[in-house]
Amino acid sequence: MNKYVHAAYCVPFGIIKTTWTKLFHLKNFKGPKICMVSPLTEITLDNGGKLEIGEKFKMRDGAKIRVRKGAICKIGKNTSVNCNNMIACREKIIIGNDVQLGPNVQIYDHDHDFRVDGGIKAGKYKTGSIEIGNNVWIGANTIILRNTKIGDNAVIAAGSIVKGIIPDGEVFIQKKLKDKVE
Repeated sequence: MNKYVHAAYCVPFGIIKTTWTKLFHLKNFKGPKICMVSPLTEITLDNGGKLEIGEKFKMRDGAKIRVRKGAICKIGKNTSVNCNNMIACREKIIIGNDVQLGPNVQIYDHDHDFRVDGGIKAGKYKTGSIEIGNNVWIGANTIILRNTKIGDNAVIAAGSIVKGIIPDGEVFIQKKLKDKVE
């Protein structure tokens, strides 16, 4: 789609979505007055959750941001959340400035705690923080898990599963496990 036509419907919708969110979450939401947010997106902010979005924010079709009670999610300036991305926050997710997410990137700061009484049905989670530095590119179909810190100027290759510390300037490529031949 022509980028001007796209902007013509995303900018007004972004204004409506951020204004609506501010009305219902006065103290817990900070966001720009103007940003490009597709009408086919979801921003869910539970009571007690905090969401902060920087200027020049972009959010494409199918993307979801979910901030649960007591969680903090901060997204920096000029950051782009692409098609079908999911940012699910139960503790703390910080995304820096100038971060670009490829399509289908999933960011989860929690795991189901299946070992508790009642298993997954009990709805208990193990949580940890996620921090993504400035000027980071995250390739398509990447999954970022709790207790992860990605440094500034890093590149995460498409299809990676990331957990742990990725240093500044690192190009992270998940190594494929060799097939076991018998």
